[in-house]
Amino acid sequence: MKLRWWMVGLAVCLLMAGVLSLFASPLPDGLERVAEDHGFAGKAEELFSSPLPDYSLPGPGGALSTSLAGVLGVVLVLLLTLLWARVLRKKK
Repeated sequence: MKLRWWMVGLAVCLLMAGVLSLFASPLPDGLERVAEDHGFAGKAEELFSSPLPDYSLPGPGGALSTSLAGVLGVVLVLLLTLLWARVLRKKK
């Protein structure tokens, strides 16, 4: 089987999502920090429930949960992109 450029790219993305996500900072991002500093963080209203809250899966917990959430995110974005490409291709 010939190794194609997109296979290498997908492997790199999956590796980054699965491994490098473990080294992400647990501290709040800039927007959350400003909201906490100015006292309005608790006033935010949720528009819809996130399928991957706090970048983790509800089941496994810990590092495995974070890695699996990253890999699942990459796969979902890939599938949505392929679906969108198929829709655009049919329009032409």
